[in-house]
Amino acid sequence: MADMDDPVASGSRLFTAPVKRIVSSAHLQVFKSSSTHDELFDFILRLNNSVIDKTLTSVGEPSSAVTRSLLDILNAVHELACATPAVDNTLSRFGNPAFRTFYDKVAEASGRLHAMIPGLSAEAVPELEVYFKQSWGSRERIDYGSGMELNFVCWLLCLHKMGLVRDDDSTFLVLGIFWRYIKVMRYLQSTYWLEPAGSHGVWGLDDYQFLPFLWGSAQLRDHKHLRPKAIHDEEILEAFAPAYMYLSCIKFINSIKTASLRWHSPMLDDISAVKTWSKVNSGMMKMYDAEVLGKLPVMQHMFFGSLLPFPEDPQLPNMPGDLEHGHVHEKGWQMDCCGIPGECNSARAVPDVAVPSAFGQAHQAGLKPIPFD
Repeated sequence: MADMDDPVASGSRLFTAPVKRIVSSAHLQVFKSSSTHDELFDFILRLNNSVIDKTLTSVGEPSSAVTRSLLDILNAVHELACATPAVDNTLSRFGNPAFRTFYDKVAEASGRLHAMIPGLSAEAVPELEVYFKQSWGSRERIDYGSGMELNFVCWLLCLHKMGLVRDDDSTFLVLGIFWRYIKVMRYLQSTYWLEPAGSHGVWGLDDYQFLPFLWGSAQLRDHKHLRPKAIHDEEILEAFAPAYMYLSCIKFINSIKTASLRWHSPMLDDISAVKTWSKVNSGMMKMYDAEVLGKLPVMQHMFFGSLLPFPEDPQLPNMPGDLEHGHVHEKGWQMDCCGIPGECNSARAVPDVAVPSAFGQAHQAGLKPIPFD
């Protein structure tokens, strides 16, 4: 049997099991100027543009046999979660141990689930399933954040690069596949009380997600009547949440948190003051590139293989990751970047990076937020 790290040939392509490659700011800079970064950003932008003025209620049936299979896979994951109830864990608010059992079930079923995708070669599965399994959260830390959300997008991008997902599937990928993924994630978050990854979800617009707000603002970009400030109107949320991801996410946040949006989600509250959805959408694209694709605490957990390669650069320093956490702690970083309070606080200097919590009531002194225009 071939070693998982060895390339596996399928036709003219060699598949390799993805590994982490970004362990320093130097590696991150190389990634940011790479074709893989551009492909990922362009894919997210293409999906964004495909849902402008489209509603969740108009999505219809799957756009192809492949997208139907992806929907079936997500439904199967949800069934695995339903069959794995949380255990008694009264000593801890977050991190129900039953999540690890669920995660193991998904890993065990991964080959069978990927076999449901028409035209997918068995040789490609070991590469694809790394992104797929990472999409549900961290088994070790029992947390979830925008980095795991990114893994789901990488899974879709790999299928696109293999020609299994077409450009004309883009709208359904967002409003059908991705939205189903978000609903499954909501179930996992509420069932297993996943800890927000990073420093209390600092790289998400809510505790966990980013992309439903990005693509949700695209849905609303040219809406004739609804404006960003409409998120504060309960009647509008009730009427339009079934049609728009952004409003559905706000309604969901309001349903699980009791305080005002300005206290528990200050960034979303600040964004509501922007005059048009078009500015919100364009600003979020810039923000995603800077605060997710451009942040070491997120991208140090990104995997690279044959489909999403990391560029070889002889000038890169040879910097092995921290033996315990699999990455290095950059000078100037003082947050619990692994989502484990107290484990990753070795760097105590004043941070030199702007983070999303610089918005609203959660401002950190001296940090400048990314503008939305």
